[in-house]
Amino acid sequence: MAQANGNPNTADLKIPNPPQPPQYSAATLGVHADDPMNSYTDVAPALHVSSTFRYPHDPDQLRPTDDLDVPDRQPGTAIAADAHIYSRLTAPNSSRLELLLTSLIGAPCLTYSSGLAAFHALLVYVNPKVVAIGAGYHGCHGVLEIFKKLTNCKIVDLFNEKSWHEAGLGQGDMVHLETPVNPTGKAFNIQYIAEQAHRRGAVLTIDATFAPPPLQDPFKWGADYVMHSGTKYIGGHSDMLCGVIAIGKNRESWEKDYWTMFGERLHLGAVMGSMEGWLGVRSLRTFDLRVTRQSQNTDKLVAFLNGCLTGSEKGEAAEAVKGTVAKIEHASLQTSDMDWLKKQMPNGFGPVFSLSMKDASQARRLPSKLSLFHHATSLGGVESLIEWRRMSDNTVEDTLCRVSVGVEAWEDLRDDLVHGCKELAKETELNVASTYQ
Repeated sequence: MAQANGNPNTADLKIPNPPQPPQYSAATLGVHADDPMNSYTDVAPALHVSSTFRYPHDPDQLRPTDDLDVPDRQPGTAIAADAHIYSRLTAPNSSRLELLLTSLIGAPCLTYSSGLAAFHALLVYVNPKVVAIGAGYHGCHGVLEIFKKLTNCKIVDLFNEKSWHEAGLGQGDMVHLETPVNPTGKAFNIQYIAEQAHRRGAVLTIDATFAPPPLQDPFKWGADYVMHSGTKYIGGHSDMLCGVIAIGKNRESWEKDYWTMFGERLHLGAVMGSMEGWLGVRSLRTFDLRVTRQSQNTDKLVAFLNGCLTGSEKGEAAEAVKGTVAKIEHASLQTSDMDWLKKQMPNGFGPVFSLSMKDASQARRLPSKLSLFHHATSLGGVESLIEWRRMSDNTVEDTLCRVSVGVEAWEDLRDDLVHGCKELAKETELNVASTYQ
C-alpha cells in the first residue's frame, strides 16, 4: 500500500485505535469514539479552517503520489494530525466526524456536503441500470431524474415487483428504501425488501434519516449501504448541511467500496466544509440524548392525539383534536406490523409524524396557531417544527402537516397542539355561523 496520500510523515504515525468493547453504548461512543484523534490538550476539539496543509520541510521526505492511492490505514479509522494535504481529500474536523459516525453506525462512513450529495455519490458508485424506489423525500427523486438523464437508467416502483421483472432489475441494480418514510413517518420491513433485492442480485440502499442510531440498524436486516441526511438528527441544531454514506461490512468488497467512493468524492467535490465538520462533532456529543428524547416525546404525543381520534381520550381537548384532525400517521400506530417493527426499531419509532387535517385551509392555518412549533421545513433539530407540507413538496395532499418533534417537555408540546386545534375549531364555528347569517 502507498503511504497515506504520499505524506511521508504518516508512515510512522499510525494512531492506535483502542478496542471499543461492545458494552460501550451509543451515548458513550458519541463522547469518546474520537479520542484516538486527540493530539492536543483541548477537551473541546478545535475548529481547523485551513484548506491546505504544509508538506514536510525535509526534501528527502517528499514522496509524490496519486490522489487515489489507497492510504495505509483501515477504512473509518483515525487519521494522524499531520496526514492532511488538501481539505477536499481529508480535513481534521470532517475526519473526526467520520470516525465518530463509524463507531455510532457500526460501519465505515463517508461524509458529504448534503444528504442529496450523498445520494448522488451512491448512485454514481453503484451505477445501476434499474432503480426501484418508493415514496419518500422528493429531493432524492430529483437527483434520480438527473442521473436518469445522464445514464438512461430505468426507474420502477419499489412496491411493484412485477415492474422489477419487466425492467430486468438484477445484478448490480439498486433497490432504494426510505424507512421511516418522509413525510408520514411510516416504517417498512427492511428484511423483506432485502430478501427480494438480493434474490435478484441487486443491492439494497436504505435512507435511514428518520431513524438514526440508536433507533434502527438497517445493516442488521440486510442493507448494503445506509445513507443519512446528517443535516437532520446528526446535526441536530438546524445549523449545518451534511450527508453520510455508511458501507456495510457484511459486503465482501466493503474495503474496495469505501476507497473507491473516497476517491470519487474527491473528484465529485461534494465534501463538507470545516465548520460543518466541527458542528457535527459538537452535535454527536448529545446525539443519543437528543434522539432518544425526541422519539419518546413523539410516541407520547402520537398516542395522545390518536387517543383523541379513537375515543380513549376524553374532554374538551379531545373534542378539539377530533374536530380538526382527520388522520395521524406514524410507525408507532402500525399495530399489525409490530411482529417485525419492534425488532427493527426496538428503541423507539422515530421523531416525525404527520397530521392530515379535515381540510386544506385548516392545514394551512394550524402552524400559525402554535407557539412552540416553528413553521419551517426540515426536521431533526432540538426545537419542534411543523410544516404545512405543501409549502415545499408538491407531491403530497394539501391537507397534510409534517411534525418534527424536539426535546421540549412533551406535555408542553401536547398543550400547544391542543390549543392550536381549539383555535381552528373556533374559527370554523365562526365561519359556519357567518354563512347562515
